[in-house]
Amino acid sequence: MELLIMLLALFVLAIFLGVELITKVPPTLHTPLMSGSNAISGITLVGAILASGASNSALMSILGFIAIVFATINVIGGFMVTNRMLAMFKR
Repeated sequence: MELLIMLLALFVLAIFLGVELITKVPPTLHTPLMSGSNAISGITLVGAILASGASNSALMSILGFIAIVFATINVIGGFMVTNRMLAMFKR
């Protein structure tokens, strides 16, 4: 029970910290920051692959495959937005 309360408090603190950090970012930096973090978030793809590979049932395999597809779209989209923004600075 104590562990649950500690984890819940940590979760609430992470939410508060995330909201505070995002609201302090100026609008001109928000898009590059988000596209860069989407491009770097390939760790979600690795987690989805591990989750689907460790599955024992068909439902878990299907959900793992859907997670792989969404994580791949997120990573590719982040790279595409970042590439497009960097192309704006080329002469």
